Amino acid sequence: MADTPAARPLTADDLVDLEELKRLKYRYLRCIDLKRFDDLVDVLTPDCVASYSGGAYHYDGRDAIIAFLRDSMGAETFHSSHRCHHPEIDVTGADTATGVWALDDVVILTDWELTIRGSAYYTDEYVRTPDGWRIHRTGYRRIYEETLPRASVPGLKLTASWWATDGRSELPA
Repeated sequence: MADTPAARPLTADDLVDLEELKRLKYRYLRCIDLKRFDDLVDVLTPDCVASYSGGAYHYDGRDAIIAFLRDSMGAETFHSSHRCHHPEIDVTGADTATGVWALDDVVILTDWELTIRGSAYYTDEYVRTPDGWRIHRTGYRRIYEETLPRASVPGLKLTASWWATDGRSELPA
């Protein structure tokens, strides 16, 4: 194994920054899953760059990123759950940081009767602005992605939806 430079000891301020950066990433994912695209303005820098799915979808600028997310994920028939975990965050300067996150996601397309499931790693760059930390670069590369036609699974039924059922399950308690 190659030698790596020793990391500097973390300060109390670094620990606060790490927690703020975790909350920022979690907010990004929540806004996407709940289709709160207007709220992403407060998560991304104006000049943010996104490169999703190993660069298959690349966007320059916050407005282009939000437009892509709104157009591709905005339908109420598009249900997504993005979970990032195992963050490896490094504060690289007074106002900069980087992060690597494991991603597990599930997308249910009810209009296409399709489920997409996958795993990836996000790589992010962050900058501190006068309003707090923001994502300056983000993107992921897939470990795997698979699809499953929902009709091929006997008895499979979506019994709750944030939009169609106001998040209430149709199942009896």
